[in-house]
Amino acid sequence: MKRIRIIHDTCYAYHEPVTFGTHRAMIRPREGHDLHISSMSLQIEPAANVRWLRDVYGNSIAVIDFLEPATQLRVHSEIDAEIYDDRPIDCLIDPQASSYPFQYGAEEQIEIVPYRIPSYPHDGPAVQSWLLDLYRPGQLVNTSDLLLALNTRIFEAFTYIAREAAGVQLPCRTLAIGSGSCRDYAVFMMEAARHWGFAARFVTGYIQMGEGQHGATHAWVEIYLPGAGWRGYDPTNNKLVGAEHVSVAVAREQEKAMPLAGSWSGSSTAFRGLEVSVQVVGE
Repeated sequence: MKRIRIIHDTCYAYHEPVTFGTHRAMIRPREGHDLHISSMSLQIEPAANVRWLRDVYGNSIAVIDFLEPATQLRVHSEIDAEIYDDRPIDCLIDPQASSYPFQYGAEEQIEIVPYRIPSYPHDGPAVQSWLLDLYRPGQLVNTSDLLLALNTRIFEAFTYIAREAAGVQLPCRTLAIGSGSCRDYAVFMMEAARHWGFAARFVTGYIQMGEGQHGATHAWVEIYLPGAGWRGYDPTNNKLVGAEHVSVAVAREQEKAMPLAGSWSGSSTAFRGLEVSVQVVGE
């Protein structure tokens, strides 16, 4: 077991008081057999009412209703967590799925259908053409090796950039310019895996960074493998997801896993800037 502390501070600044609509914050890690939250504090400015819910994916969401206008919106959280599995992930893929291509079992087909449908079908031909260097129809390959090769190929083919713009790039855009943020890498791998018939989903969370890694707030992809369950791949850092990754939200599409989303109303020139600070440290 290891203990970590996550300090996440997001601050939107405005030149004049503005009115805030309801916001949804995804900042609480997903608890389970491998992670337990021992304490959490949440500070919000201006004054607000907060209620918690779980969405269709089981993510924990803070719904924030602000009580007054302000020139600043700040969401500050501090989380102490215990991680119980500090070993490399053991991938115990069912024998019938150890070689690709394979068929998902009938008992799982209905639940995983949404995760197998590409989110960007118009980008399909470009993505499929790019994938031909890794796999061609008719081949029989080791499933785990194929997905590791995809993870590595994305890491090597694209150049990481800390892109501040909202949203993600289309996969064809990432291909065209050869660069992207961790969100873009994750979306590209998610779409690539879906074109091979795998169930894949987008993940946001935190990473305790080592030398040469990109992250802090981070995004990666999970692929469902019979016997192994949802297995995480981090193409930005060319590694399997392990104990240094802390999942906060999962979704079929990245727009449904945003750390903070909401609206504000005021003059068109009111917005001044955004600052985000994240620390993930061992205790």
